[in-house]
Amino acid sequence: MRRYHHIGIPTSQPRPGERHIEHLKIFIVGHEDSEYGVEWMRFEADAPVPELVRKVPHVAFEVSDLASELVGREILIAPNSPSDGVRVAFIVENGAPIEFIEFTDPNHPDRR
Repeated sequence: MRRYHHIGIPTSQPRPGERHIEHLKIFIVGHEDSEYGVEWMRFEADAPVPELVRKVPHVAFEVSDLASELVGREILIAPNSPSDGVRVAFIVENGAPIEFIEFTDPNHPDRR
């Protein structure tokens, strides 16, 4: 299963309502309140995020099996857990970053 979740757009401008994900050194806002899943992302200077993700918008898909989605793909960001009940990874597809999200908690508030 692969289902659209959000589009992540990098920005350097603070936005109202940003949520800081401290261990990733990133600020995010929007996808949970956006009808179309638009998320804004702002990075601290030393955030451990590849330049491609810092500069190019990404499309994110909710998947049922993260490991199987990564087989044979160019992995940009290895699987990690930005918050409890969520595992994510990024791949490169045709020069663009793509995010896969697996919810290990079926009631997670970020599920769309």
